[in-house]
Amino acid sequence: MTDLENIQKKLEKRLKKDRYQHTLGVMYTAASLAMRYDDDVEDALTAGLLHDCGKFCSSKEQIKLCKEYKIKLTDEELEMPALIHAKLGAFLAEKEYHVKDRRILNAILYHTTGCPDMNMLEKIIYIADYIEPGRKMIPALPQVRRLAFKDIDEAVCACAVSTLEYLKEEGRPIGPMTIKTYKFYRNRKG
Repeated sequence: MTDLENIQKKLEKRLKKDRYQHTLGVMYTAASLAMRYDDDVEDALTAGLLHDCGKFCSSKEQIKLCKEYKIKLTDEELEMPALIHAKLGAFLAEKEYHVKDRRILNAILYHTTGCPDMNMLEKIIYIADYIEPGRKMIPALPQVRRLAFKDIDEAVCACAVSTLEYLKEEGRPIGPMTIKTYKFYRNRKG
């Protein structure tokens, strides 16, 4: 049995059914994007599979685990608990699932907010999480799906814009990293 198969079996038991289905969608979408952009498919499968491994429990429990594991959380993360699973997930990917590759760990870490000047795997996981086939319809989804296989930087920018608009509409706090991601890729467009 491969490492991916072992990880998949563990996650199937640990994640809620809909979260697990989303995880599989991200994994396969990430592999497709990796093939399109000539990135390592195995790395994309691994990062896609583990991107939400920190989301097996409530936000309150995620905060408790971060304290237990001595994972420092920023004020912004505590204000926006939906971001915490990415940091916890990168930690768990390394400690529980034995991933040592920094590219994979960073792709997990930045899959929610993105970050300026992402490497290809980071972009792939950021986009795959947004466009996977089971994702509920959101306004920019068709556009980002089209762009994803045409120009990944354009897709990252469109994804960041959509995220910022959604958070603003919902009256939810906006983290600085999402803003930095948007500004970096907007300026890259020219």
